[in-house]
Amino acid sequence: MAELGLNEHHQNEVINYMRFARSKRGLRLKTVDSCFQDLKESRLVDETFTIDEVSEVLSGLQAVVHSEVESELINTAYTNVLLLRQLFSQAEKWYLKLQTDISELENRELLEQVAEFEKAEFTSSTKKPIIDIIKPKLAPLNEGGTEILRLREENEKLKSRLKTIEMQAMNALDEKSELERALHDLQLDQGDQKDIIKAQDLCELENTVAALKSEFQKTLSDKTENQKCLEESLATAKHDLLRVQEQLSMAEKELEKKFQQTAAYRNMKEILTKKNDQIKDLRKKLAKYEPED
Repeated sequence: MAELGLNEHHQNEVINYMRFARSKRGLRLKTVDSCFQDLKESRLVDETFTIDEVSEVLSGLQAVVHSEVESELINTAYTNVLLLRQLFSQAEKWYLKLQTDISELENRELLEQVAEFEKAEFTSSTKKPIIDIIKPKLAPLNEGGTEILRLREENEKLKSRLKTIEMQAMNALDEKSELERALHDLQLDQGDQKDIIKAQDLCELENTVAALKSEFQKTLSDKTENQKCLEESLATAKHDLLRVQEQLSMAEKELEKKFQQTAAYRNMKEILTKKNDQIKDLRKKLAKYEPED
């Protein structure tokens, strides 16, 4: 038996639609046949006809057949739209986005495969009829719907955690800015001194601040990239949600680990205080050795 590459349930749905289409096609063909039969009975009563009479008869027949065929084609198009609407509505309940390939509708190989499938299904005398021709719309399984809701809730929680980390990072940046201003003020106050020890201390402070600045820039860059990845992954299908959840968990741990290092700012303040005390002590020592006027 010809197959379409579908599971049993979907293949039965295809058979139901093909049965519906065959029924509509048969009715329309009977209508076309009746058009010719009516013409024979109503117009073909004489033994001879002139060219004008034949032309008139054929024109009338053409108009009737054209109207019947056009009506059937329009009705078939509308029927297909309603069928697609049913499928898309069910997919949206699963938070899925279906795509179609219009070019495949003119694939001769696939069309011949469908023809073979129809021939095998409707010409076999041993084929069992399918009772349930009209089935209700499928609703998402409770288990699958609950799992999706749970994943959405976890993603919302991850978003909330990211916002919290972002606020903490911004507070840390403010502290860094205050530390940089304090360091700048310290550099201005001690700019005229030539002491080697003081210069080494200031250089160490500058290197520390530069390292902290680079670290925070990297942290903010990683946070922005991970947040963008999260927002894009939320729109994907169910199998991507689990992978996004794992990536977000890893990003959260990485951000929390890096954010814990912001305690270095508090250490930096303590270093500045100690260095100020050392500078004051150095000034006192230098004052002892300066000659009195």
